[in-house]
Amino acid sequence: IPLLRRALAMSKRPLLLFASPWTAPGWMRTNGDIRGKGSLKGKAGDKYHKAWANYFIKFLDEYAKHKVTFWAVTAQNEPLAGLLTPPQAPTIAFTAAQQRDFIAQDLGPALARSPHRTQILMLDDQRIHLPHWAKVVLGNATAARYVAGLAIHWYLDAIVPPGCSLEATHKLFPEHFLLYTEACTGFFMF
Repeated sequence: IPLLRRALAMSKRPLLLFASPWTAPGWMRTNGDIRGKGSLKGKAGDKYHKAWANYFIKFLDEYAKHKVTFWAVTAQNEPLAGLLTPPQAPTIAFTAAQQRDFIAQDLGPALARSPHRTQILMLDDQRIHLPHWAKVVLGNATAARYVAGLAIHWYLDAIVPPGCSLEATHKLFPEHFLLYTEACTGFFMF
């Protein structure tokens, strides 16, 4: 928080912060641990999904007490990594349909009821999942109205051309922006 406040104070223009969760507490997860393969227990609309959505609100509440606000949150960082993750990595697995339902039934309504004007970004994973992921989530009118844009990572960009992923998605859903949210070099040895 002190570093964020210093950055905000030094910036000549507003900084738009976004947050992305890695994992829910172990008691909410199918494997009972914050690490390894697992998803949220139950299904969208149940007590686990509602509690997880409320964690987002509590997170925003606590930062707001320190005068730090977030422009957006993602529903989950790399939701498909939860299926492939090494045993020590903290993550939650979501399919596109599970993310759609969580946004439509839990996270979207919780944010709408809150005092926060924080937007929701969906996917937050590789563009190789586009446009399929967007069709599943944004093809649902309820989920789509809560989603401002798509968060995308670049690690597998060499596998899929931008025309059949980014451009195709933009043509299908031009009212939702595309934003690269994670990238680094040295990820692959080659």
